[in-house]
Amino acid sequence: MSSIGRCPWAGSDPLYLSYHDDEWGVPSHDDRHLFEMLILEGAQAGLSWITILRKRAAYRKAFDRFDPRRIAKYDAKKLRALLADEGIVRNRLKIHGTVQNARAFLDVQREFGSFDAYLWPFVGGAPKINRPRTMKDVPAQTAESDALSKDLKKRGFTFVGSTICYAYMQAVGMVNDHLVTCPSRRT
Repeated sequence: MSSIGRCPWAGSDPLYLSYHDDEWGVPSHDDRHLFEMLILEGAQAGLSWITILRKRAAYRKAFDRFDPRRIAKYDAKKLRALLADEGIVRNRLKIHGTVQNARAFLDVQREFGSFDAYLWPFVGGAPKINRPRTMKDVPAQTAESDALSKDLKKRGFTFVGSTICYAYMQAVGMVNDHLVTCPSRRT
């Protein structure tokens, strides 16, 4: 794909380019993927996204391919092993938060039938298509991410501030913020 007009945050790292070109902004309705991205966006707090992308394979291995049913049952021994795993971000709050989020995620699935059914109404059921011309036109948070953050926190999720939620919404395609010049823009 041509780099002319591509969103500048994608840089030149092949891993970042692949993520930008093939995943970011693509609508996802798969609960496992939605959970994975929620956890990874929370893990990224205070770090660069490329750091998380480089650790993604290790995260998938360490966290049982992001199976929330398995993660919700993690015991103290498993948590100690995760804290010693150099392949992931070894932050006690983020690791414990992943277990807490898995339990909250399962509660949402039970209540709504799927996390997808819960999540997408925050943008009216379809991707919100923005038309940014420069990165300055892309917000860090919106009324929708504020509402999602507030509701997730009420349900017991952690690492779900409004800015993290907006990045999550972009990642799973609830929001399309590819620049109008970007070849990855699908609409």
